[in-house]
Amino acid sequence: MTEPEHTPPPKATPRPWGPRLAWLLGRSLLWLLGLTAALVVSVVLCGAIALSVAYPALPELDAITDYQPKLPLRVYSADGVLMGEFGDERRHFTPIAQIPKVMRDAVLAIEDARFYQHSGVDYLGVLRAGLAQFGGAGSQGASTITMQVARNFYLSTEKTLTRKLYEVLLALKIESQLSKDQILEIYMNQIYLGQRAHGFAAASEIYFGKPLQNLTVAEAAMLAGLPKAPSAYNPIANPKRATIRQRYIIDRMLENGFITAQERDEALAQKLVYRAPNDIPVHGEYVAELARQMIFAEYGPDTYTRGLQVQLTVRSDEQNVAYRALRKGLMDYEQRQHYRGPESYVDLPADPKELDARVAEALTDHPDNDELRAAVVLDASPRKVVAALQSGEVLTITGDGLKPVQSGLSDKADPKIQIRRGAIVRVLQDAKGLWTLTQQPEVEGAFVSMDPNTGAIHALVGGFDFNKNKFNHVTQAWRQPGSSFKPFIYSAALEKGFGPATVVNDAPLFFDAGTTGSQPWEPKNYDGTFDGPMTLRRALAKSKNMVSIRVLQAIGVPYARDWITRFGFEKEKHDPYLTMALGAGSVTPMQMVVAYSVFANGGYRVDPVLIAKVSDARGHVLHETPQTQPAEGLRVIEPRNAFMIDSLLQEVARSGTAAKAQATLKRPDLFGKTGTTNDSMDAWFAGFQPSLAAVVWIGYDNPRKLGSRETGGGLALPVWIQYMSTAIKNVPVSEYTPPAGVVNVNGEWYYEEFANGQGVSALSGDEHLPATPSQDEKKGILDLFR
Repeated sequence: MTEPEHTPPPKATPRPWGPRLAWLLGRSLLWLLGLTAALVVSVVLCGAIALSVAYPALPELDAITDYQPKLPLRVYSADGVLMGEFGDERRHFTPIAQIPKVMRDAVLAIEDARFYQHSGVDYLGVLRAGLAQFGGAGSQGASTITMQVARNFYLSTEKTLTRKLYEVLLALKIESQLSKDQILEIYMNQIYLGQRAHGFAAASEIYFGKPLQNLTVAEAAMLAGLPKAPSAYNPIANPKRATIRQRYIIDRMLENGFITAQERDEALAQKLVYRAPNDIPVHGEYVAELARQMIFAEYGPDTYTRGLQVQLTVRSDEQNVAYRALRKGLMDYEQRQHYRGPESYVDLPADPKELDARVAEALTDHPDNDELRAAVVLDASPRKVVAALQSGEVLTITGDGLKPVQSGLSDKADPKIQIRRGAIVRVLQDAKGLWTLTQQPEVEGAFVSMDPNTGAIHALVGGFDFNKNKFNHVTQAWRQPGSSFKPFIYSAALEKGFGPATVVNDAPLFFDAGTTGSQPWEPKNYDGTFDGPMTLRRALAKSKNMVSIRVLQAIGVPYARDWITRFGFEKEKHDPYLTMALGAGSVTPMQMVVAYSVFANGGYRVDPVLIAKVSDARGHVLHETPQTQPAEGLRVIEPRNAFMIDSLLQEVARSGTAAKAQATLKRPDLFGKTGTTNDSMDAWFAGFQPSLAAVVWIGYDNPRKLGSRETGGGLALPVWIQYMSTAIKNVPVSEYTPPAGVVNVNGEWYYEEFANGQGVSALSGDEHLPATPSQDEKKGILDLFR
């Protein structure tokens, strides 16, 4: 039997995987979508919960909606030049409409190019920053300008997700209450930009020395790079790093369509020039500080935060001339003094490659004092000194340039004063470009000028260097005025019948010891000579001490002491002795300019005016001082008294101890008096042209002799002349008109009632004062001249 054929079972048909995969993918997708939806719902729910909890806890926005930035006190000259700024934050609030487009564009290009398109938050950027935080990648950016405003006003610098959430919420709240322009205005005025500068207007002045409106694309881009890290991108301290960022910002400005390709190329090619730290447009440190004190007395601590703007009566051109004139006078005097030696010594490396760095390092502690430069000596001999400046410039000084320090160049000089390699010295360049070795002066000085009719201060310099000595010698230095006080004694004498033609004997005076037991005293004239009988006109021109003493004795010390108070002098500062005739009392330079102004304006005592106007940050005037002619109620002496003294003071400036004034300035309408105290401890010149009075004082803070040959005419007068040569250059010559009550007889002026021999025509020439003057009077004289 045949075995049946075996038929294998049919093969199972494989199930297609496509539908199954699709089914699995569909299920997975649904699961993922569900999970995502759940996550989104959870996030939204969490966000809603967080928002419901956090949003009500957000601070009120009063600090932003009623933005009141801390604005410093700013002091300006009469012609609008900034003279001083006082406050912790240097800020100049500038409305958004006044911020130039180039500055706004530079900031937007680097900080927030879509600022005007978004609602305050860059959501993708925030998400990226959050993921980076969770992933441990550190902090990321993405803060919009609005978020930066929120952070700067309300949040700490802590970098956490919580703070970022609050930053986002605050930004949204800010955007709901302020316009975009308002937000940008706050940002550009509030942001810190280094060097105590807050806001771009202040930064423009500090870094470039120019107003914001004058910035170029390159300069604006440099400033726009500062908000990220003001110290790291400071163009002065870190120029390389700052320039890299600046160039990047310029490219960003091109990418965003803010500038053209040509403007980009020009900006990249521009070489930036920065304002030097000591680049001061006008040296008004003393006058600015005086204004600050006056404003603080009125407004208290708010002085430094409310943005007060103070306009002074001081004129910047006259202020600078006064500053230069006084410094030159003090430096000229210093070059005649004994050399006290270098300021310090440093070891210099033998390797020339290391020399420049060592010089720069050594001079860091010895900064330049304006035109008085510091230098390190590289080589020295009695005939030549080679020295290097901070800038690296090397000077070779020879000839007359070595005379002021000759004693320090000798091989036998005391090691403490010897000028040798490594010595730190001072050098000064003259108008011809020649250098002279010198030293910082120890002597001090003061200068003040004012309009005698309005009291407006035109210039005020309180000393050689404000940073070295903040003591204001114009207002704080009480010094003996010496012979510059004599006109006030003569003014008192006019009311007692004296006149310019009155003859008084310039003969020796002798004081007996009397009953005091003191040694006899015999006063002298400055030149040690006696010229016999002379008129008061001649006596004042030649500053004769004997004549002044005799006049004061004749009119009486008590009377004269009362009279001088009319000019603003304090009676208690002038002891009741005959020494008052020689200026033995105490005055300040400010008192002297006010007192001489009485003669200049025809008899009115006008108080000095320094502050012309005070305005708030918005320009609203808070105070204004009218500058008017003096009212009759301010009259303290008759016009004829002032006229007669003017005539005498004009003679001083024409032929007397101040003859150099009219001779140099070549005009007759100059009036004044020199003053030199006993032992030449103080040197003065006080004088005026009818439109401007000015006073100069020179002396040491701790009174000591200036030198036997130093006088007010030699020290103070040249300073006055240098100032006046500019201050009244374009002022027409003005002569005084004789007032009522005076007559001219034979070329000399008299009070009407004292003409024709009715007044004091001559003072008896007794060669001795009474043998027994009062003990107080005798003591005062002896004290002055010992």
